[in-house]
Amino acid sequence: MSAFKDPVTTEAELRELMGTPSAGAVAKDIGVLDVHCRAFIARAPFVLVATAGVDGRCDVSPKGDAAGFVLVVDDRHLLIPDRPGNKRFDGMRNVLQNPHVGLIFLLPGVEETLRVNGRAWIVRDADLLARCSARGKVPPLGLGVEVEEAFIHCAKAFKRSGLWEPAAWPDLNGLASPAQMLFDHVKPKDMTVEQLDHWLQDGYSKRLY
Repeated sequence: MSAFKDPVTTEAELRELMGTPSAGAVAKDIGVLDVHCRAFIARAPFVLVATAGVDGRCDVSPKGDAAGFVLVVDDRHLLIPDRPGNKRFDGMRNVLQNPHVGLIFLLPGVEETLRVNGRAWIVRDADLLARCSARGKVPPLGLGVEVEEAFIHCAKAFKRSGLWEPAAWPDLNGLASPAQMLFDHVKPKDMTVEQLDHWLQDGYSKRLY
């Protein structure tokens, strides 16, 4: 039994409650990476990658690097390099089952975002990956995306959240440190919270690439 009462279960119900999109909201999806999309991606240091497996299991993975780290191959294709991580490969395992992906590019200080949806492949193309090298290291893999939808998303969520406004940021006093959170979740037998924090910081300083 769901904890939520009176759920919406059909698109007809959803439309009756909320209405239909404006003509502009529909027309803004251009389906290609035009000059504006390319300029946005060239300046974006961060992208969120959403995937889902055939069983419906979803994942949203953050990807970040220096501005322009995502390679625009042409107006229908881009490549997101894979930097060292935890080797869970949640998103990539989903792509092996279901190639559909959703991307949201973020630009610090800009409240609008760029949304790109399409089909993805795990790429081993040596020539393309070489163009994504960073600090002298070529990524072994990348996520290649064939663009099906591309559009600018309005700023309402960012205005409501105040994400780029330091004065609106929440008070972090009383919030456990990431090391403490991880320690409580993993419950390692051979490591203290302090040692775990040192291990995290050491990884951040030495194992980013």
